[in-house]
Amino acid sequence: MDEVLIASVLASTLRVSAPLLLCAMAGVLSERAGVVDLGLEGKMLFAAFAAAATASVTHSTGLGLLAAMAVACCASLVHGYACVTNRGDQVVSGVALNMIAAGLTVVLGIAWFQQGGQTPPIAPEVRLTAMAPAFAEPQAGQWFASVFGHGLLSHNVLVYVAFLMVAAVWFFLERTRPGLRLRAVGENPAMVEAAGMSVQGLRYQALLMNGVLCGLAGSYLTLAQNASFSPNMTAGRGFIALAAMIFGKWKPLPTMAACLLFGFLDAVAIRLQGVQLPGVGEVPVQLIQALPYILTVVLLAGFIGSAIAPKALGRPYVKER
Repeated sequence: MDEVLIASVLASTLRVSAPLLLCAMAGVLSERAGVVDLGLEGKMLFAAFAAAATASVTHSTGLGLLAAMAVACCASLVHGYACVTNRGDQVVSGVALNMIAAGLTVVLGIAWFQQGGQTPPIAPEVRLTAMAPAFAEPQAGQWFASVFGHGLLSHNVLVYVAFLMVAAVWFFLERTRPGLRLRAVGENPAMVEAAGMSVQGLRYQALLMNGVLCGLAGSYLTLAQNASFSPNMTAGRGFIALAAMIFGKWKPLPTMAACLLFGFLDAVAIRLQGVQLPGVGEVPVQLIQALPYILTVVLLAGFIGSAIAPKALGRPYVKER
C-alpha cells in the first residue's frame, strides 16, 4: 500500500481518537466510582464552547484550556449534586445535562457574539498546532519520514496528552491507593464507609477528575481540530466514548483499543468519500459518515450484555445507621 495513504490514515486515526480517549477515560474514572455518566457529550460541548469563547476573546491558549476544564468540572459537580448528594437518577441527570448543554451553548453564543450560535474564529497563533511542523505532510517515496514522521510526530500536544492519560488512568486505578479506593467505592461502598472513608467524597473526587478530562476533550475540538465553536459540534463523540468504555469493560487499555478502532473507521470513511467501488459506484457520503455510529450501535448491542459493570454502578448510596 502507498506510504502516503498509510501515513495519512494513521495520522487521521490518532487525531480523531484523541478527544474520544480523553472523554472515555473521564467516563472510566466516573463509572468505576459508581456514577453513571451519560453527560459526557454535554460536558464536552460546554468545554468546547468555553475554550473557543475564552480563547477568541483573550487570545490566550492557556486561558481557553483553563476555562474549558473549569466549566466541565462545574458540570460534573452539578451532576454529582443531583446524583451523589441528593441520590437522583443518574441516567436522567446525564441526559438533562446533554440537553442543557445543547441549548445553552447556542443561546450564549447568540447573546454574546451574534453569529448564530458560533464563536468568532480563533487566531492561528492561539490554536494548538503540530509540535513538529516539518512532518506536517507525508513525503512520497520516503517510508520512514511519512509513516513514522507524519503518522506519529505531526500532532499537537493534546494528542500525546490523550495517550499519556490512558497510561496515567491505568496506573492510578491499578497501582495507587487512591485508585484502589475509587474502585472499591464503585464495587462495595458500604465497605468503604466502614473503613472510615467518605463515599460521597470519593465520588466527587472522581467526578472532578472526570471534568478535567472532559474539559481537555472539548477544548481539543475548538483549539486544535476546528477554528471556532459551532452548535452541537461534538456530534455524538461523547456517546461513542461511552460505547468504547463499555466495549473496553471499564478498563483503560481495552477502552483505548476501542477508541482507536472508532478513530480508524472514521479516518477510513473520510478517505472513502468520492471513491468509486467496482460494481457499486460511488458510495453515498451519508452512509460513510454514518459508519462510526453504526459501529457504536453494533458494539453496544453485542457487548453490553457480556460486559460486567462495577457492582455499585448507578446505585445511590445510603449510609447505614
